Amino acid sequence: MRVFEFVLAAVFAALGVRSLAYWIRRPFDSTDVADHLLYAVYLTGRIGTWFAFAGMFALYGAANSGDPSLIAGTAQVRWVAVLLGVLLAMQLIGSQFLGKRTPKA
Repeated sequence: MRVFEFVLAAVFAALGVRSLAYWIRRPFDSTDVADHLLYAVYLTGRIGTWFAFAGMFALYGAANSGDPSLIAGTAQVRWVAVLLGVLLAMQLIGSQFLGKRTPKA
């Protein structure tokens, strides 16, 4: 693995841990189950995006290292890109639906 990809993977993983620690401490004041599900979808997308970026750079660095025992293959890198797209869509959909909901009285 090349050093540049390893450093970026480590930075994105650290940002994922920081995001998880930050969002897990924030209270969510709602009693509606749908609000909690939308919030969980939003947070899964938001936190998971950092880890998907970390995994993508780690796989890319392993695939370009030249070591046959570390070659990940382009198929796995594509799957991480698909995962990244799904996580970004989850964050967008969760935030849009959660933002348009009106609080119950």
